[in-house]
Amino acid sequence: MQMDFFQAMLIAATSVVSAALALLAVAAFTARKARKTAPAPVHPVLEQTVFLFDDHDLIDATAPARTLLDAAPMAGSDWARLQAFLAPRFKGFDANIAQLAARGRIEMLSKSESGQSPPLRLVAEDVNGLARITLIDPEAEGRGILVDGLSQRAMEDELDLLRVTLDRAPALVWREDETGQITWANRAYVLRSGAFCDSDEALVWPLPRLFDLDPVARATGPRRMRLEDAGDNGLDKNAWFDCHSHPLERGTLHFALPADATVRAEKALRDFVQTLTKTFADLPIGLAVFDRQRQLQLFNPALIDLMQLGPDFLSKRPTLYAFWDRLREARMMPEPKDYRSWRLQMTELEQAAATGFHSETWTLPSGQTYRVTGRPHPDGAVAFLFEDVSSETTLTRRFRTELEQSQDLLDHLVEAVAVFQPGGEMTVSNAAYDRLWGVDSRHVVAQGTIQEAVRLWQAQCAPTEVWAAARSFNTTLGERRLVEGEVIRERDGEVIACRFVPMAGGAMMASFTPRNPALIAAPSATRAAAQDSAELVLR
Repeated sequence: MQMDFFQAMLIAATSVVSAALALLAVAAFTARKARKTAPAPVHPVLEQTVFLFDDHDLIDATAPARTLLDAAPMAGSDWARLQAFLAPRFKGFDANIAQLAARGRIEMLSKSESGQSPPLRLVAEDVNGLARITLIDPEAEGRGILVDGLSQRAMEDELDLLRVTLDRAPALVWREDETGQITWANRAYVLRSGAFCDSDEALVWPLPRLFDLDPVARATGPRRMRLEDAGDNGLDKNAWFDCHSHPLERGTLHFALPADATVRAEKALRDFVQTLTKTFADLPIGLAVFDRQRQLQLFNPALIDLMQLGPDFLSKRPTLYAFWDRLREARMMPEPKDYRSWRLQMTELEQAAATGFHSETWTLPSGQTYRVTGRPHPDGAVAFLFEDVSSETTLTRRFRTELEQSQDLLDHLVEAVAVFQPGGEMTVSNAAYDRLWGVDSRHVVAQGTIQEAVRLWQAQCAPTEVWAAARSFNTTLGERRLVEGEVIRERDGEVIACRFVPMAGGAMMASFTPRNPALIAAPSATRAAAQDSAELVLR
């Protein structure tokens, strides 16, 4: 009995499982069949891009058409905005659209490029005097494109940012195709070319080429070009730009950066250098400027003439030591004892000139005399000045020789002589004067004044009115006369004849002649002995 119950339960469970499997199989088959027969998804219909114009005035436009106009930021009429978009893409757009009234309907295809989407199609129709322009994209014709709202907004914001940035950029930016025709340009380029102004209602296309850029030279780097004719746009027609070119897959992208300020600065620098060069060219002093690497950067023609250096050598910008070597070979510097000491001397000269003002005199083997002056310059540079002072040195030597001869002549006179300037300073005296009055005026830096001299004379002689006349000789106004007289020296009773003679320029010569000339003419009487005797008298 129990066996029959278990068999019945097993049969019932098996039936239930079989029924469930059958239902699952039927459901799976039905779902597969439904998927196979499901209809294709239907894309929403995309609204056409249609414009309706009355001449250049926009009468109506679809939503995509208005979006397209808003994407053209160039100021002006709606027709100018549309023309700026269509003219670069449809060859001969301006010429064909001008014949719309006569032809009634015009169809055009955009310029196709390999590897890109199919060309756009433009249909222009004359509808009761109005121009209806329809722009068709073959890929999107008849269906719409669903895009995530946030993604679409992000792309539009980025596109607007890039468009405004390029539109406000002061640099000229444009793009050319493989044939060199301009396919796009920013506002700065369009305004500079004169193809469009804010007050105009049309855009000249194709845009004029402002720069004749050689395709071969584009890879050499930026080029500075002058824009001489920029059109009647109120802008400077003589402007300079630094042009940069970047090759693209199909065409070239160009940038023209304003360079007027740089050109003006370079011109001012050139003018300043030319002014200095002209000034240095007229200087009789040789100039050589070496940079911080001690390489010659600037020299004037006087350096060539004075130092007998060829212009070919100097134009090669030799180093400072190469410059010294050439001077040594040309015997235009003092003959060195040996090369090592000469190099050490030149090093010291360079260091002294680099740290501060330094000057020294070169006496050349030829007999010429040069004054060499070194001065530091900014940024570690150093300048050397070479001046021929042979005439000055010769004149100085001649003057010194004449003074020595004049002094020697006075020393051989028997008469004791002293000369005083208009201010009373003693300028010269002879040996007889020193022996007579017991002084050594040659070894005294300041020889004294007429007042001190009178006190010396008066201390050794008896009182007389001659000293008062001598003291007031230089202070007398008007014409001065010769003052003569005799004085008696108290030490030995010697009578001395005194003469105070006016000279040119207000000077005065005092001469003393003793009756016994041996007192001042004895050659054995040295200045030291005379000074000793004078000290004894003063005691």
